[in-house]
Amino acid sequence: MNESKNRTLIVRICVVAVMAALVALSSKLQIQVPAVVGVSRFHLGNTMCALSGILLGPWWGGLASGLGSIIFDLTDPMYIAETPITFVTKGLYGVVAGAIFFKVFRRKSNYVSEVVSTGAAAATYIILYLAKNFFYNGMLLHELSASASWVAMLQKAPSSVFNGVVAVIIAPILSVALYKALKAAHLDRILT
Repeated sequence: MNESKNRTLIVRICVVAVMAALVALSSKLQIQVPAVVGVSRFHLGNTMCALSGILLGPWWGGLASGLGSIIFDLTDPMYIAETPITFVTKGLYGVVAGAIFFKVFRRKSNYVSEVVSTGAAAATYIILYLAKNFFYNGMLLHELSASASWVAMLQKAPSSVFNGVVAVIIAPILSVALYKALKAAHLDRILT
């Protein structure tokens, strides 16, 4: 591996680490609301997951999203058992946002392309998260009936949708600004 490839890899790994830290921190800054099973949370973690995918591409962005989310899970005893599920679902947040932005919009940074990318990632995550709450948390862990699992899942829906809408609003604003800065620093091609 030559020096240029080493530098590129090191820059990517450093940015993945920074984005993972931002995902973890923004997930930690939260408002909790009691629910039938556990709590429902309002936070900005999903915003940083989408931003990771848009800035770093599907694979590196998915890695940053997943790692940052499991770092959050590992700091809260209530979520430790769910770290593998979180890695997959939150990792997919970054993968979907990055894949749509890179493959469909060919990295043309504008508010519309990033809204669509973030919206698709948010919708994917909301479906996966609510399904996890229904099957894993409701029926498997707490052995609730199907109707009780529906109630538990529906209690989580408003905060999940709210977090997704906030991501659709904030992540594109941040990514448009950051893309301009990355282009000015000639880092836009190195990160992907």
